[in-house]
Amino acid sequence: MILSASSLIRLEDVRAANQQAWYQAYLAGLDERIEPLVDRVAAAGYDTFVVTADVPVPPNRENNIRNGFQVPLEITPRVFWDTITHPDWLLNTWARTVFNHGMPHFENMDAKRGPPVLSKNLMRNIGSRDQLAWKHVELIRKRWRGKLVVKGLISPEDARLAREHGCDGVMVSNHGGRQLDYTVSGLRTLPEIAAQKGSMTVMMDGGIRRGTDVIKALALGADFVWIGRPFLYGAVVAGEAGVARAISLLHAEIDRDLALLGIRSLKEITADLVRKY
Repeated sequence: MILSASSLIRLEDVRAANQQAWYQAYLAGLDERIEPLVDRVAAAGYDTFVVTADVPVPPNRENNIRNGFQVPLEITPRVFWDTITHPDWLLNTWARTVFNHGMPHFENMDAKRGPPVLSKNLMRNIGSRDQLAWKHVELIRKRWRGKLVVKGLISPEDARLAREHGCDGVMVSNHGGRQLDYTVSGLRTLPEIAAQKGSMTVMMDGGIRRGTDVIKALALGADFVWIGRPFLYGAVVAGEAGVARAISLLHAEIDRDLALLGIRSLKEITADLVRKY
């Protein structure tokens, strides 16, 4: 399975490059914007529609503020200096993107081509996410023929609602802990969510760094585990070869950890392997 990784690339181009593609949407709670987007994603041939549920308002990411990273993007003296002192990125990433696709803009928030990342109207265009509700999931379910997943749940009650609204799966995630201070880890509520899943697939997302993390998630009820930052770090350091290296390291860790636990296959992983304190 391949999840569309970039919200800045035309969704039709992403689908053409993959065997199977997932579209992750950051939706405004407005029917008139949701329905055209769902139709466009369907027309592009995507297989799975992912509704992001845990970003109703922009978070206070203090590290981004300190580093000058903001939306809309503003060319501050620090950003300008960072750009001109990294000519490889400037030419091979930014310039190539602008040449091939025009000024970057978000593709996962609206059916229409949104304003570029430098536009002062960007926040207005992507607003109203605080109006997103279960009625909109129901609307998408009626319109979308493929698999439907809700991402960003840590409450067992929300998992029950997702099941009752016809979702095929849920991603248990607290958005990397970058949204709400002191929010509970998804791993702690995972067993209760798994108990509510019915025929849904329960996926764990966030905080997975080592092979033992994967095994813990599977032991506590996950059917599938998503891994993001380790592979992104590999991509930053060495491109595709870096991702391949990260995958090989994780594979070796899981294999070794299973052997040390006396387990010969994933099917033998059970909840009694985990002790809670």
